Amino acid sequence: MKLRIKDNAIRLRLTRGEVEILRETGVLAAKTGFPGGREFRYRVESSPASVKPAAFFSDNAIAVRLPETAVLAWATTEQVSLLGEQVLDDGETLQILVEKDFACLAPREGEDESDMFPHPGADTDHC
Repeated sequence: MKLRIKDNAIRLRLTRGEVEILRETGVLAAKTGFPGGREFRYRVESSPASVKPAAFFSDNAIAVRLPETAVLAWATTEQVSLLGEQVLDDGETLQILVEKDFACLAPREGEDESDMFPHPGADTDHC
């Protein structure tokens, strides 16, 4: 699972195996270590009680919660992403994007893309 945070936006990209884990178990978690033994944790959850995507931050961890019905539909179809917005306390909006991770159109040295989704533009002459 790859996480990108920028300008009031959270973007998570999941491989085929990770999408399957989320579909089957309802939870996918990852962490990044830092000096001093500290960790930044992030997870995506499928919840039957959720009606729209939402994000939470506590104790150096981000949790993105998605509606279970949306996750099941996304995981079993050609749908690329799940998108949501969450209004913050200051009135700003947090964009939440969870998407399938596609293989690159041009292979990159040292990159294992065996578990990524086939790129939809792979059979065309342009991106």
